[in-house]
Amino acid sequence: MSGTLYLIGTGPGDPELLTLKAARVLSALDGVAYPQKPGTTSQSLAIAEAHLNDNVEHFAFDVPMAVDRGPAQAAYDQMAGQLAPKLAAGQNIGYLCEGDPLFYGSAMYLLHRLPDAHIEIIPGITSLTAAAAEIKRPLAARNERLKVLPAPMESAALETELAASEAVALIKIGRHFDRVREALNKSGHGDRAMVVEYATRETQKITKLADYPQGERPYFSIILSYKGDEAWGS
Repeated sequence: MSGTLYLIGTGPGDPELLTLKAARVLSALDGVAYPQKPGTTSQSLAIAEAHLNDNVEHFAFDVPMAVDRGPAQAAYDQMAGQLAPKLAAGQNIGYLCEGDPLFYGSAMYLLHRLPDAHIEIIPGITSLTAAAAEIKRPLAARNERLKVLPAPMESAALETELAASEAVALIKIGRHFDRVREALNKSGHGDRAMVVEYATRETQKITKLADYPQGERPYFSIILSYKGDEAWGS
């Protein structure tokens, strides 16, 4: 009998935000796989490791973060190739993914590469909902439409989307911060926008967009803004 591949959302960073189901599954795994940037350790492993049993086998894969997706795709090919025989042998393997596995999550690459595997997906708390909780403001209210926009998108398209947005969450900020801030200011979102770095982690930082200096921000930064047309407090 083949084993199960669990695609596990580990949440935004605070280990206490890991779900009860994720903790239960983690404790019974034969193996645990996770991506990490070369030269770093996995944040998702740091969140989950307290729940792993002592005999679990680790599969760490270096996944480059670069504009050229070729090396990263090769890493996921390698990962799928290494995990497939383990699953065929009946082992239960967990793949750790920060936030939610299928909300801009890397778990989709294994889902695509292992179509015949028995897969279960365990949702996790997203960085968006965590960031909203930290700034104590709704992501959206009443009939507002919420847009999630990745910062690397082309500038003209970003400005068009922001101009037509009521509530917006921008993700994958990193080196795109200055360009994103300019687009937010042009669209009328700048005065209400908040930047949340590393939501719920010990290194969390929350600042008004207008108070931020220019320059690159951490990749795991989120900008939340709304135009305030809906009076959600009444």
